Amino acid sequence: MAEIRSKICGLKTSQDIQAAADAGAAYIGLNFFSKSPRSVTIEEATALAIDTPVGVCKVALVVDMDDAALDAIVAAVPLDMLQLHGSESPERVAALKARHGLPVMKVLGISGPEDLERIAVYEQVADQILVDAKAPKGAVLPGGNGVTFDWSILAQKKYWQCPWMLAGGLNPENVAEAVRRTGARQVDVASGVESAAGVKDPALIRAFVSAARGG
Repeated sequence: MAEIRSKICGLKTSQDIQAAADAGAAYIGLNFFSKSPRSVTIEEATALAIDTPVGVCKVALVVDMDDAALDAIVAAVPLDMLQLHGSESPERVAALKARHGLPVMKVLGISGPEDLERIAVYEQVADQILVDAKAPKGAVLPGGNGVTFDWSILAQKKYWQCPWMLAGGLNPENVAEAVRRTGARQVDVASGVESAAGVKDPALIRAFVSAARGG
């Protein structure tokens, strides 16, 4: 059986980076959404990306960002992937891939079976799909809200045209069940490994990665 790959998102300190790498995370996420308690500046992100061990994929989380702002990030921060967490259209996904020459992961919120049709559209242009819970009504953040969705919805999607990742309210206690019920080979966590908003807990990170792997 292939190993389950974990992404630890919203890292803010070099200790966070080390904890994620030591735990065996495959991806680290750097959050550029200013309203998030997990957001970092370009300068902070550059230092964190440099601290990230070789072989760990460095992902920039952005939300409906304009070209100038994204150009500045990509020019300064050594990244491996862009994560689009806003309402970016399929055309925008394709344009950003072409503009920056980086793989693009598109985040899509799920609340019902009807949302599977959107996945099929974005699979044509994105390198990966991150399936997340839709943000609660009135939520400030598009993700990282600690909300799950009905995982059985994904059982209706028999074939994926590109790699995908599961997110939405995952934590060390429920990630193994989420993997079992959805067949996900990749999982993403932010708030589920924190002791407070934006404050990562190394023990929870280790527990999450281990549980995802069935340990």
